[in-house]
Amino acid sequence: PAVTSPCKILKCNSEFWAATSGSHHVGAEEAPEFCTALRAYAHCTRRTARTCRGDLAYHSAVHGIDDLMVQHNCSKDGPTSQPRLRTLPPGDSQERSDSPEICHYEKSFHKHSAAPNYTHCGLFGDPHLRTFTDTFQTCKVQGAWPLIDNNYLNVQVTNTPVLPGSSATATSKLTIIFKSFQECVDQKVYQAEMDELPAAFADGSKNGGDKHGANSLKITEKVSGQHIEIQAKYIGTTIVVRQVGRYLTFAVRMPEEVVNAVEDRDSQGLYLCLRGCPLNQQIDFQTIRSAQATEGRARRKGPSLPAPPEAFTYETATAKCREKLPVEDLYFQSCVFDLLTTGDVNFMLAAYYAFEDVKMLHSNKDKLHLYERTRDLAPGNTAPMGTHPTLWVALLCLSQCWLCFL
Repeated sequence: PAVTSPCKILKCNSEFWAATSGSHHVGAEEAPEFCTALRAYAHCTRRTARTCRGDLAYHSAVHGIDDLMVQHNCSKDGPTSQPRLRTLPPGDSQERSDSPEICHYEKSFHKHSAAPNYTHCGLFGDPHLRTFTDTFQTCKVQGAWPLIDNNYLNVQVTNTPVLPGSSATATSKLTIIFKSFQECVDQKVYQAEMDELPAAFADGSKNGGDKHGANSLKITEKVSGQHIEIQAKYIGTTIVVRQVGRYLTFAVRMPEEVVNAVEDRDSQGLYLCLRGCPLNQQIDFQTIRSAQATEGRARRKGPSLPAPPEAFTYETATAKCREKLPVEDLYFQSCVFDLLTTGDVNFMLAAYYAFEDVKMLHSNKDKLHLYERTRDLAPGNTAPMGTHPTLWVALLCLSQCWLCFL
């Protein structure tokens, strides 16, 4: 089974957020209760300090606590029970409608030009990657890998084995770092892992901090513990994170201008959403799918996979996936692939929700479905898209015969 992290910083963050009811600016009469919640938060981080030494979210939380202690004149000594602060009225919450224009991407960057071209990237299942250029890949990428790495944000995923002894992996941890940007937002870290999908950043806040345009970055919980959405208006970006079964899915909508905002493009070779998975990490989807159809379940190179918890045949996996994905595109094929390699029906839902996110986030509705392309041939021997290779061989023979008659 996939190993969960012993670092419990996400639990500390969630408890603090629950205790403060999402309040960001507390009045003088609430300061004692807020300080009590802060001390409880600090106590929780100390309990998990030994197992969180290398965790970015942990260090961000510790620094955030110190800053809040100073801002609210809180003493480090005192009660640490966690009273729940009363929710502030909508007009007094941390929501701000007066963000400067520079904190709204479409207004500031494109005031006198055409609307930006938005792109999409998604990662789901075992794991399947759709890049910003609509390339679809099935990859191994076990361990930590960068999905996005540009001037505005970093996204890193950690993929762990689904079954002991198997090369099948799925996303068990996700870290998103929004970098500080002018007067809009402070640096914010969001971190999720299996069974922990917080509705707040690592420091307990739900927006971009104390700056004037803080509301240009905010988190919305769509389904508790299952689905959150992050809006980063200052860079025109929407991120969707879901927990489906035990694993996470990721989807993003981002302007091309932001996608390509990197200091040194040549150094971005491992930026998966932009460049795709390295060749040695890619799985030959066509060959494996053919094996699935003939052998009843997928077999990868190397040792045979152990029997999954629930054995699917190619026919039963196909029927199951068709319940949610009636169009036999690559999302459908990835669903079949995952059911055969893992036996976990939640992977069907992961493929379904990944496609639902594409429908919401992709700007070109004609490119929602992706289908397998004819393999690249050597230069000068390229067949038109969608033409069967056998037909081209037949046509070539006929043309040679016709020349003989002439």
